[in-house]
Amino acid sequence: MCHGAFLGNRRRIPLVLGVVPENCPSVDKKIQENLWSEQQSLENRSGSFVPLSVRMRPRCLREVIGQSHLLGESCLLPRLIRQNSFGNLLFFGPPGCGKTSLAEAIAAETGGQFLRLNAVFSNVAELRNLLQMARGSLRAPILFVDEIHRFNRAQQDSLLPDVERGTVRLIGATTHTPTIYIIGPLLSRSHLFQLEPLSSELIRDALCRALEDVDRGLGATCCTVAGEVLDALCQTCDGDLRRAFNALETLVMGAPTGSHLTDVDWKAIGESRHVSYDRDESEHHATISAYIKSMRGCDPDAALYWLVKMLEGGEDPRFIARRMIIFASEDVGMSDPRALPLATACYAACETIGMPECGINLAHGTVFLATTAKSNSAYLAYGRAREEIRTHTIQAVPGFLRNQPNSLIRHLGLEMTYLYSHDYECNVTGQFYMEEPRQFYYPKSSGAEKIIADRMQVLRRLRDEAKKNGEKIA
Repeated sequence: MCHGAFLGNRRRIPLVLGVVPENCPSVDKKIQENLWSEQQSLENRSGSFVPLSVRMRPRCLREVIGQSHLLGESCLLPRLIRQNSFGNLLFFGPPGCGKTSLAEAIAAETGGQFLRLNAVFSNVAELRNLLQMARGSLRAPILFVDEIHRFNRAQQDSLLPDVERGTVRLIGATTHTPTIYIIGPLLSRSHLFQLEPLSSELIRDALCRALEDVDRGLGATCCTVAGEVLDALCQTCDGDLRRAFNALETLVMGAPTGSHLTDVDWKAIGESRHVSYDRDESEHHATISAYIKSMRGCDPDAALYWLVKMLEGGEDPRFIARRMIIFASEDVGMSDPRALPLATACYAACETIGMPECGINLAHGTVFLATTAKSNSAYLAYGRAREEIRTHTIQAVPGFLRNQPNSLIRHLGLEMTYLYSHDYECNVTGQFYMEEPRQFYYPKSSGAEKIIADRMQVLRRLRDEAKKNGEKIA
């Protein structure tokens, strides 16, 4: 297996497994020579230099761990692989769930040429060279693009002609939602498969096999691990088998041969838990959505859980506070007038105090917003008024509402007297403040808004009386 490298001329070499086509004049000859030399040098490396997570990768489809919803006997994907009739595949799922392993297992099952690119490091020129190489093959090779969401639109567009013609069979892997990060034409030419995080039971079985495997695993160390340590390791890795393998390897390689590893050894590396969270990307959007919806659903416990996940994952507390301010008006609104000042105070606390102490202020605001009465009437009223402005003729400002009537209005005799509201009962003069009155705000009976709803009924009755009597209410 070749992981790619920077060679003497500093040119990046894509990883290639299988046969490099001979007599392919369109591909730089130096690249072909370097591919062979780099692959050969890595094949001669000792297994001790390769991470455990790489050594323990499945060698065939049967060894792939988990994903029974994709790889069960009645599933489509295994049939396509057995018949070697699969097309372009896109695998998406969280880190460490087996996307790369599944792609390599497919290549092993079909015996085809396997070309690998990592989209983090690759550019259009490198991709173009690799595709030119593929065009010289008798059989369409498998092109595996890891982290394919890192390709920009131009790079993804450059894949389309060869994917369309079947020059290569694309397997893309991504941790992000494909419908957002992958262009539509590439999605329409691919089969989409979602991989799930691995269960703690599956991860524990994989760790036990690694401890016993002498050839590829840690069996040569003769170390054993206490059951409670394995359980803790499985829980903290959050379904990420790669992370579990790395932690186990660190634990075992740091101990003498033949050791029995207990909680004391685990605490040395296991006290700090890594939270899987990517700021400004899919996990960021998913978690803030769960946080908002938990508060909207009056579940303070769930809201606190998602809040702490974001903070532990490194989220900017001011971002959370800004969303709380929006929530205070959109979802609490008129039902509790304390919500907006409290949310604004949380933002001020984040600015003034900072982490980690401002997490206490955010927890305070979160519990309040989750448990108080809810009303979206002001939010809906704003939407109705905006729709009216956007879709209907804009009404003119009535003459009596203008600051100073101009000479034309006086000349035409359109000047009206503005009635000062404080001189009338309940501030209702009988004047209408739109030429064609519209109702946008419909109060609800939640929390403090019930009082407002009752008051609005009184105001409406007073206006109706003024209209009926044809006189102003004094």
